[in-house]
Amino acid sequence: MDTVPTKYWHLLDDGRVQCDVCPRECRLKEGQRGMCFVRAREKDQVVLTTYGRSSGFCVDPIEKKPLNHFLPGTPILSFGTAGCNLACCFCQNWDISKSREMETLADEASPEKIARVASELQCRSVAFTYNDPVVFMEYAIDVAKACHAVGVKTVAVTAGYMCSRPREEFYQSMDAANVDLKAFSEDFYWRLTKGHLQPVLDTLIYLKKETKVWFEITTLLIPGENDSEKELNQLSEWVVGALGPDVPLHFSAFHPDYRMLNKGATPSETLTRARQIAIKNGVHYAYTGNVHDKTGESTYCHQCGRILVGRDWYELSDWNLTDQGCCRSCGTPCAGVFDGPSGDWGSRRLPVQFQSTS
Repeated sequence: MDTVPTKYWHLLDDGRVQCDVCPRECRLKEGQRGMCFVRAREKDQVVLTTYGRSSGFCVDPIEKKPLNHFLPGTPILSFGTAGCNLACCFCQNWDISKSREMETLADEASPEKIARVASELQCRSVAFTYNDPVVFMEYAIDVAKACHAVGVKTVAVTAGYMCSRPREEFYQSMDAANVDLKAFSEDFYWRLTKGHLQPVLDTLIYLKKETKVWFEITTLLIPGENDSEKELNQLSEWVVGALGPDVPLHFSAFHPDYRMLNKGATPSETLTRARQIAIKNGVHYAYTGNVHDKTGESTYCHQCGRILVGRDWYELSDWNLTDQGCCRSCGTPCAGVFDGPSGDWGSRRLPVQFQSTS
């Protein structure tokens, strides 16, 4: 395991060191770790303890992130480390994000090796996912720089819980992001994630107004917690008003996991209703996820209604976009990052063992 120094921290008058990466502002004595577990105080500074180590690598379809408007159909090399700066009791990746075992980090790889392997596997992009890249931002940024040097793009799959200064540096290295907007109420955030809503909204506004990063939003709908018609209206109305109608919204199905086993899985009808509410409120691209729903998975022209990209799980069917990303019927641009015809990776999942690669 490699431990590297970080720069977003400052010394407090009482002798503790405050980490300034995220709004938790963990205040640490010597030897203590932050809530994320991977940022720690050593020798009077905050260090990252998981640089160059991963919980595993896998080539996925880009749509699995989920990103439906960023190089559709292409393969993406995905990896994460360990730890997280939120405490979601419903975490769907808890075995990685909540890990306190460094043995979880079985694969070791330098930024240059990740970029080279991604290129050799013909991946158009690399995703920082499984756990939140905010907590391993130094490693993610170095990987992104190495990827860009060989023409590979980078994607952050994140909860968006980050302070303004590190956020600016982090997103300078990202080409796309999927931001997990977990709910649209402060009560939900505090009760179920031990975090706050406003910093996530600030990240979304920053991405829209201050960057060229392509981003999409995902909300995991939990029965009885964040799926009311009132909240779904508030969420989608805010997105259209603050970010514009072209930011895609993904509504994903919850399944009982981690410390929330008392809730049932999200009915598909709930996802369909959420999608309809978003479209009614002006969202151009709204999707359902974690369920089999060809209609809810596909992309439609918001002008003429023609299907632009047909999807069946992660398999693409219809493709009615020009190479520039416009509707073949009416010429209306489809928001996103399109580069020629669609990829043909499909739903394949290819685990990659870095220890066995040269």
